[in-house]
Amino acid sequence: MKVSIITINFNNKYGLEKTIKSVICQTFKDYEYIIIDGGSTDGSVDIIKQYERYISYWVSEKDNGIYHAMNKGVKAANGEYCLFMNSSDTIYEDETLQNVFKQNICEDIVYGNLYCAGHIQESVERITLLNLLTHTIGHQSAFIKRSLLIKNPYDENLKIVSDWKFFFQELIFNNVPYRRIDTIIADFDTSGISMNNQQYLKQERDLELKKLLPPIMYEEIYRYFGVSDKYYELFINIGESPNKKKFYNTIIIFLKVLMFNRGWVKQLSRLK
Repeated sequence: MKVSIITINFNNKYGLEKTIKSVICQTFKDYEYIIIDGGSTDGSVDIIKQYERYISYWVSEKDNGIYHAMNKGVKAANGEYCLFMNSSDTIYEDETLQNVFKQNICEDIVYGNLYCAGHIQESVERITLLNLLTHTIGHQSAFIKRSLLIKNPYDENLKIVSDWKFFFQELIFNNVPYRRIDTIIADFDTSGISMNNQQYLKQERDLELKKLLPPIMYEEIYRYFGVSDKYYELFINIGESPNKKKFYNTIIIFLKVLMFNRGWVKQLSRLK
């Protein structure tokens, strides 16, 4: 079995059906489909039963949050890779999985692009510490070897950033092999908890960084960012903008102008 597609759902029957339809119409068939429902009472279970012949495993019971449910899905999985496509998220096209696996992927983490709010969010080619300080890889666009998720399960004590923490540990600390493919994997639903709780997301991520990094490294990183939420928000907004390349180029040109025209710097300093 090449890939286990795992859907987490709680009281979102319309989004769940949309996700199921995007999975079962895939032209690539070497997959299993797993649904972990958190004990929904809105008719989600009826939707699951309607499509039960396409589902390899499902359960509907109370859980301890999204990451507990994701870990349950991993334990039930048999595929070499896991792909999390939670309710309301959809696989981008019918041929998406076919286009991914015809590229003979073998790395521990393989990720592509996301379609989000009418725009394509292109993933970065090279993962760096700076990338993961302000962003993460969308789990809807990432194929993760199940063996990694068994060895390093999602931290169930976290509400929003456990998937970010997993990528940070595996890509930065453990230096696992990864690969970026230029393929749109999913249409990402923006109504989720992480997209609507940006301030809490930052707070939770900052607390985890303090635990993950040596104090001197943490201090240096936040000195680099100016220890200011405004700087942080600037990086976030540029990174999520569909015009991010233009923003980056504008900033680079401005800095180069200042470097080569140091007289301007002196004049600007007099304007304070």
